[in-house]
Amino acid sequence: MDVTHLTALRRELHSNPELGFKEHQTAERVARHLSELGLEVHRGVGKTGVVGVLRRGASGRSIGLRADMDALPMADQGEQPWRSNVDNVCHACGHDGHTVMLLGAAERLARDPGVNGTVCFIFQPAEEGLAGAQAMIDDGLFTRFPCDEVYALHNWPELPVGAASTRSGPIMAAADRFDITLSGPGGHAAQPHLTHDTLLATSELVVQLNTIVSRVVDPCEPGLLSVTRIQGGSSHNMIPSRAAITGTVRTFSATAQDAIERQLRLMANHISAAHGLEAAVDYHRYYPATVNAPEQAQAALAAAARAAGLDAQEAPAPALTSEDFAFMLRARPGAYLWLGSGPGRPLHHSAYDFNDEVIPLGIRWFCEVARARLS
Repeated sequence: MDVTHLTALRRELHSNPELGFKEHQTAERVARHLSELGLEVHRGVGKTGVVGVLRRGASGRSIGLRADMDALPMADQGEQPWRSNVDNVCHACGHDGHTVMLLGAAERLARDPGVNGTVCFIFQPAEEGLAGAQAMIDDGLFTRFPCDEVYALHNWPELPVGAASTRSGPIMAAADRFDITLSGPGGHAAQPHLTHDTLLATSELVVQLNTIVSRVVDPCEPGLLSVTRIQGGSSHNMIPSRAAITGTVRTFSATAQDAIERQLRLMANHISAAHGLEAAVDYHRYYPATVNAPEQAQAALAAAARAAGLDAQEAPAPALTSEDFAFMLRARPGAYLWLGSGPGRPLHHSAYDFNDEVIPLGIRWFCEVARARLS
């Protein structure tokens, strides 16, 4: 399979990354490519999303194939000639590669007279924390473009090139964000007895938050809480009137999710009260768990096994990373596949670059899934 033009396009996208809901050039490039293939093209789905529709034959069956298009708000520290030209914006998760693999699948399926049914090529914006999948659904994705099933993949540097993996049930975790602010009068650092110490209380709270998972979640069930930011103070001789904590929670079940949030709120309120302070807690459940339907997970693995060059294995465990394809899997049965792209730098590394060897493998998988599930 000659993917020279797609490799060039991938590197062009890498050099010109765009953040979530700002993928205007990327979306236009995708739409133009789909139009040149003769597909029915719809722009502006979920703000900057694009959907290409291929209709063939007499079958009433339809399938959705999805790729994400957005980049991350970080500087590109790579040394390749096609590194990012945009300050503090970088394709450090490989969405440039996902986009060209789905375009490659559209090319092949558009030329395949054996396709019998409808294929919806879904190019999604804003996967990185902005819920672009939900935006597309809210904009009528599955009512305007009916899909019996929906499938997606993600390059996975933890697996070698040529390997593919997924599993029935949860494959990626639910992701929550918490922000806790402790407030008091503030005061002079040399007179702590005349005020209430927000930093001392914040330090105690951080320690106690890290006990939650081990004490309120069933030991046999995965769960994670990480404090990722602590802010407070602007001078060496002042006790600040405000200190803040930010972090993330990852779970696979609503039971664990509810238990962690409940205990976090209790700890914040009681520890702050014990120090004579007030606490404000903002807890946001932004992505649900990504859950593969059993039949479709097996279909995804079978398609990977049939696609040339792919060693398909059931994933032994899910990952605690998150993915907004979860919203699409809540709306339609489907599956999410990890496609090996290693060895290489991990996802979200400042010098990460998508492995172009993977492009033909992803194309084959998308095509095989579509053909098998439409037959």
